[in-house]
Amino acid sequence: MPGEMPRLGLGTYQQTDRETCIESVRRALEAGYRHVDTAQGYENEAYVGEGLRRADVDREEVFLATKLSTENLGYEDVLETTEESLDRLGVDRVDLLYVHWPLDTYDPEETLPALDEIRARGLTEHVGVSNFEPRQLAEAREVMDAPVFANQVECHALLHQEDLLADAREHDYWLVAYSPLAKGELLDHPVLVDVAESHGATPAQVALAWLLGREHVAAIPKATGDHVEENLDALGVDLDPADAERIDAIEAERRVVDFDAAPWHASGD
Repeated sequence: MPGEMPRLGLGTYQQTDRETCIESVRRALEAGYRHVDTAQGYENEAYVGEGLRRADVDREEVFLATKLSTENLGYEDVLETTEESLDRLGVDRVDLLYVHWPLDTYDPEETLPALDEIRARGLTEHVGVSNFEPRQLAEAREVMDAPVFANQVECHALLHQEDLLADAREHDYWLVAYSPLAKGELLDHPVLVDVAESHGATPAQVALAWLLGREHVAAIPKATGDHVEENLDALGVDLDPADAERIDAIEAERRVVDFDAAPWHASGD
């Protein structure tokens, strides 16, 4: 398996209300989450940082990730805006810094050496990418000195991402699943409802347990209120092979994220 990262994290996409975001992060960390994901484009890094400070959890216990927006991928922009993200988060480093999309100002010869420099300066422990296809991942491995630690993509029981998962396993990095509940579409899917009833679980917990049962996969569902604990309890759901096979058999080539609707050409969690 790749390097250490908590396999179930808290996504914060669309959490732009200050107090809601702060409380979700605080509640998640005090419930037991140790992985929090944000992005420059989410416009909530300051709220995530405040939630981290309010939680009765030591910063060193938390795996914190953020992403560079597509307009900030020139060499100098990577260096400058990473520092700005750290200031908003109120930390001296993040555990993982992603390229959010290989679009707009993305240039492998500019962006990827800048990630190496950020890592050399100790501002991030790991570097990763998001929404990259296998050919773009191969190029990143060739250009960048640091290993690709993770590729964050839409992945759920309606979109299995087998090609990307095979690449992650071959090259030993994490596939981090955003929208792991397919924007709620899995919550009333008959297969997941049936499996959930047999386990005394919820469909959301089954959807997450299925993902986490796949080698090299992590998941970052967004959640507020009681859903924070509900999702965390997916770690205690033990699907048997027959359950997993039923979910594997779901027709699985449908995206739920509308890329064109994202204002910075980025995706949701």
